[in-house]
Amino acid sequence: MSASVLYDAPGPKARARNRIYGVLSVLAILGLLAFIGYRLDDTGQFQSGLWSTYEYTDTQHRILDGLLTTLKTFAIAGALSLALGALLATGRLSDHRAVRWAATVVVEFFRAMPLLIMIFLLSAAVFTTDPMWALVLGLVLYNGSVQAEIFRSGINAVPRGQSEAAYALGLRKTQVMAGILVPQAVRSMLPSIISQLVVTLKDTSLGFIILYEELLFVGKAFAQQLTPVNGVYAFIPMVIVFGSIYILLCLALSGLATWVERRTQRSRKGAPVPPAATGAAVMADPGHSAPGGGPGGSGADAS
Repeated sequence: MSASVLYDAPGPKARARNRIYGVLSVLAILGLLAFIGYRLDDTGQFQSGLWSTYEYTDTQHRILDGLLTTLKTFAIAGALSLALGALLATGRLSDHRAVRWAATVVVEFFRAMPLLIMIFLLSAAVFTTDPMWALVLGLVLYNGSVQAEIFRSGINAVPRGQSEAAYALGLRKTQVMAGILVPQAVRSMLPSIISQLVVTLKDTSLGFIILYEELLFVGKAFAQQLTPVNGVYAFIPMVIVFGSIYILLCLALSGLATWVERRTQRSRKGAPVPPAATGAAVMADPGHSAPGGGPGGSGADAS
């Protein structure tokens, strides 16, 4: 019987039990979904009048405008958070104690500050007429602090011998970071970076708190303005439609992360040098010494 590293391979009885547990789990999930569908239908959430409004061109244009606003906010916040994260990570890795402590205080403060409170304070105290920048700055400060920890952890995960060898060759710290540590660290921390960008994308929905017309604000306002059908408001259809849009955006970003990760793994493997090419290079080297002593021949021939 074959065994894995963590546990023994299941026997016939264990496999039968696992199949039973799997079937029961699937039936339980299907039953839960059926109950949810029944409750939604019982409360009138599947009435055609609640869903037909999404067929109108005006509704689709409003949804598209909210989607473009969300994507614009995410693009600005994502790019600035990466830049801030790189800057704070550089500060935390600095040899100067004052710079290191200042960067640590900034990172720990904004990581501990609730993002919703930060966005609300920025909107009420600083960006009173431009809610977009209150949302963007709040996202940048919070996610930039998290990205800084990702960068710092990725760089520290590179084997210490890499930097020690570079310093032994006389390279400066800037050259070691830019030419040796960072290129190796990017491959290991890329999944975490893009995962945090997915969080940034989802957090753009907090803009509806400060009345910023992003995707969730458009959906909430749209649901509130609709006339109830048989006393039922269209909040559940709104959640299903706009929630599906957010899910598709996150899946697209996650798919991009998977594609980039595969590309980096493929480039890391590289292609081996053919033996013929290696031999040709050795023969072409005029300074290559044969085992016997002189270049290209034995000691007897050289004499």
